[in-house]
Amino acid sequence: MRLRYGRRPEAVSAQPGDLALPLVPDAPDPRAGRAQNGGGMAAKRSRTSAGERPADGAAPALRQGQVTINHVAALAGVSPTTVSHVLSGKRLVAAETRGAVYDAIRRLGYRPNHVARSLRTRRSHMIAVVVPDITNTFYSMLTRGLADALDREGYGTYVCNTDGLLDRESKFLVDVFDRGADGIVLAAVDAASAGVLKPADMGVPVVCVGHRLDHPRIDVVTVDDERGSYEVTRHLLTRRPERMAMIQGLNGTPRLSGFTRAVAEAGHALDPSLMVTGDWTRHGGYEAMRQILGRRSRAYPDAVFCANDLMAIGAIEALREARLDVPGDVAVAGFDDVDAATIVHPPLTTVVNPAYDIGVNAGKLLVSRLSGEYDGDGREVGLPCLLVVRESA
Repeated sequence: MRLRYGRRPEAVSAQPGDLALPLVPDAPDPRAGRAQNGGGMAAKRSRTSAGERPADGAAPALRQGQVTINHVAALAGVSPTTVSHVLSGKRLVAAETRGAVYDAIRRLGYRPNHVARSLRTRRSHMIAVVVPDITNTFYSMLTRGLADALDREGYGTYVCNTDGLLDRESKFLVDVFDRGADGIVLAAVDAASAGVLKPADMGVPVVCVGHRLDHPRIDVVTVDDERGSYEVTRHLLTRRPERMAMIQGLNGTPRLSGFTRAVAEAGHALDPSLMVTGDWTRHGGYEAMRQILGRRSRAYPDAVFCANDLMAIGAIEALREARLDVPGDVAVAGFDDVDAATIVHPPLTTVVNPAYDIGVNAGKLLVSRLSGEYDGDGREVGLPCLLVVRESA
């Protein structure tokens, strides 16, 4: 079946299976100008009478790039404005009319021109997600939750991986602003940096996860990290350890605060040599644990709290290399409850950090601002984090 543009009736001769579309004012005849190149191809091509329809399921031969909203409107028998309302979903359109429009879209293979729409609406319908390490499954799950929340509202996402570097984060924040991202979800390296606040100052909706920001227009999704680390440390203290260690992360202040509060309440003194900083990665936890085991006193700790699960898994590897049993010699606990926490041996005691729900809530906060439903001061959504006891402690 072939697609032909409608012409004046006297210029038309029909063939079975052809599909005719009424001539639309802004759709130039694709055959224009061919006569001066010989005209043979145009002369050999047949034309159809207006109003013929193809068999069900048949696809017109018009190239996708040539199909416009006007062609869809003509085939569906509605106005281009009605097609626009159906596509945007922002106006009520009768079910029968919507069905006719979607049928025309399917038969013509029409796809909206998102570039043109962006120029017209000044919206890219893209949300930037700025995270320190996309290989960390916590951020992968967060991004998945965000994408699920945004997709149903017609927004896409793209990920900027900072590797936990402040200068890289600053570069991405400038870049996403220049590219016209409609909104930003940010797991900040340094929540106090000026670069974090600039997009919000320029009117771009920003949601920060894990940190509270001193800005009247930035929304925040947090979990009670301090409470979660306090509870897991109290659980470790039930073993009555003589030496408590912590592998903390960069800028992980709330989790450090919960740990030190629980230890102080139990009447334990903290040994500074047992407080080591890792870089939130599995390798970072491994190296930090080796540093603890390499102390001059050679006395290993009885219990170790790691500020995330990846570092805890690395610490268990280092303990195994040192021929120390977990949890027999050293109990180990983490934070986040990533998928690997149930796979590592022994399975890891940890704190649930609801990454997927964080992403979903961040998406809802953004959409409420982008849709105009909310335009007030920054909001905060707090989510609980629960202790999960497994075999490592």
